[in-house]
Amino acid sequence: MRKYGQGGRLEKVICNGCGKKLVVEDGIVREGVLSIDHVWDYFSEKDGEIHHLDLCESCCDRLAGELRIPVEVEEQTELL
Repeated sequence: MRKYGQGGRLEKVICNGCGKKLVVEDGIVREGVLSIDHVWDYFSEKDGEIHHLDLCESCCDRLAGELRIPVEVEEQTELL
């Protein structure tokens, strides 16, 4: 869950999974977070809804461990 201040500057990110307040400095999240913004379409029960959520790294790992098909992971070769 994200909270923005005046001018659209990011002020707060809270994990939707565990409620942990993630570190935000100068409008930038300073720790691992998975952010999802999804627009549901015609073939769902949520047609017309847009869902936003943020998961801390621990909750993302926990959720990934519960999946029947493992998450595909690849190494990034160039770090900017």
